[in-house]
Amino acid sequence: MKKKIAVLIPCYNESKTIEKVVKDYKNALPEAEIYVYDNNSNDKTDEIARNAGAIVKYEYKQGKGNVIRSMFRDIDADCYLMIDGDDTYPSEFARKMCDYVLQGKADMVIGDRLSSTYFAENKRPFHNFGNRIVRFLINKLFKNSIKDIMTGYRAFSYDFVKGFPVLSKGFEIETEMTIHAVDKNFKLIEIPVTYRDRPIGSVSKLNTYKDGIKVLKTIATLFKEYKPALFFNTIAIILIIISLFLGIPVFTEYVDTGLVPRFPTLIVTGLLVVIALLLVVCGIILQVIVKKHKQLYELYLNILKSNRKESG
Repeated sequence: MKKKIAVLIPCYNESKTIEKVVKDYKNALPEAEIYVYDNNSNDKTDEIARNAGAIVKYEYKQGKGNVIRSMFRDIDADCYLMIDGDDTYPSEFARKMCDYVLQGKADMVIGDRLSSTYFAENKRPFHNFGNRIVRFLINKLFKNSIKDIMTGYRAFSYDFVKGFPVLSKGFEIETEMTIHAVDKNFKLIEIPVTYRDRPIGSVSKLNTYKDGIKVLKTIATLFKEYKPALFFNTIAIILIIISLFLGIPVFTEYVDTGLVPRFPTLIVTGLLVVIALLLVVCGIILQVIVKKHKQLYELYLNILKSNRKESG
């Protein structure tokens, strides 16, 4: 049976580039179905995409995460290739990325911009700095070595798409995808891809500061949810250090004089120690829950594969 490839293009006001993007990927993957999900565009992006040969659908909740949620729920395929509609990702890498998924070598193929032309092409220095910060934090917190965390050029397997719980609403979705894939031990492959900056007249929808803060908040939230023991133990250690800083002088005075002249400091020190111990206990309990969730998720993937074999 011929395997189905779906090219997914989330779009918001990409009339300057969407026609070229659709045609480029139709040429690169002639057997694929090209889906453009319009996210409340007001520049006739949907009409242009439809005339270029794409299947156009709509998502009325604003935000890239909301669009991807609808895409993943609506579309069934053996391989999903996700790209942006701004013509920044050349189509010559599409076949190689899809082949890795279709051959079972990867559940997610990451188009790595940062190892090729991204820093030279991208004219927004704070975007470059933000990408480095996000890459550093995720690789340190989740003990990995992924080179491009926030790329919008990815290929996915059916198992990943149908088992990925989309929680993010905006541009932090790529960060969530990466952390989910690492945590759930999916097969990941990165390939360097060239990147070109947006053509003149095409404007980025990513707000460097606002969306950057959202991405950092997402990393912190997912760190707490995926690695609660490490998260709460880190806070507990900080509180213990503060309590020692406050408590040692009080204890020294007591040893020297037999008096405790600073009772408020002693009380605060004791409270900090109690809170730290409670955080350690919370971390242990939540880590057990996370481990159980991973076990259930593995069983879910087994059921998903079994049902797909029966239906196919």
